[in-house]
Amino acid sequence: MRYGWEWRELAAHNGIAAPYVIHPGQKIQLGPVRQAAASTAARPSVPAATPAPTVPATSQAAVAATPVKPDSGKVQPPPATKAPSAQPAVSARSPSGWAWPAEGPLVGRFSSNGSLNKGIDIGGQLGQPVLAASDGSVVYAGGGLRGYGELIIIKHSDVYVSAYGHNRRLLVREGQQVKAGQVIAEMGSTGTDRVKLHFEIRRQGKPVDPLQYLPSR
Repeated sequence: MRYGWEWRELAAHNGIAAPYVIHPGQKIQLGPVRQAAASTAARPSVPAATPAPTVPATSQAAVAATPVKPDSGKVQPPPATKAPSAQPAVSARSPSGWAWPAEGPLVGRFSSNGSLNKGIDIGGQLGQPVLAASDGSVVYAGGGLRGYGELIIIKHSDVYVSAYGHNRRLLVREGQQVKAGQVIAEMGSTGTDRVKLHFEIRRQGKPVDPLQYLPSR
């Protein structure tokens, strides 16, 4: 993640075959980004993502009309029903295409000094929706990166990835395509001491200040 690599691509780049076992003292090359042709030939196949289930439209079952009143001779129309929403409406996006990944106060800011905050922290409620900040593909979903808790990483292009940490529950899987504003997780406190979302944007593997990319609010 830190150097802009998706782990399967890094394995292919180093000639490491499934089940991708590495050993103490083994050298892993993190050099220039792979050549597209070589990566395509060496990269292990990834199962195609199954489209996320959609919420069914309002039932087509007929609604019985209100009985005719003897004194009016008119039929009262049935009450209107509202179709359930599949997901929260997509929030405003910046000119560069990014949207806020969660509602809530800013409780931590980006710092480029050493090991300090490499993103921003957004406070909120346990179980609150966490949204994809831009269209992309999920390249990591799990709890294996120390300090991030339950984490999701989305690749948006060959240049940008975003990360969403400390979730309570992950709602997407690796290889799945997501859209900006889609619910991908529930906010939590895994790997930290309070309920919050840790959000990062990385450009060519290097962390950048998300506030420079997100719309003003």
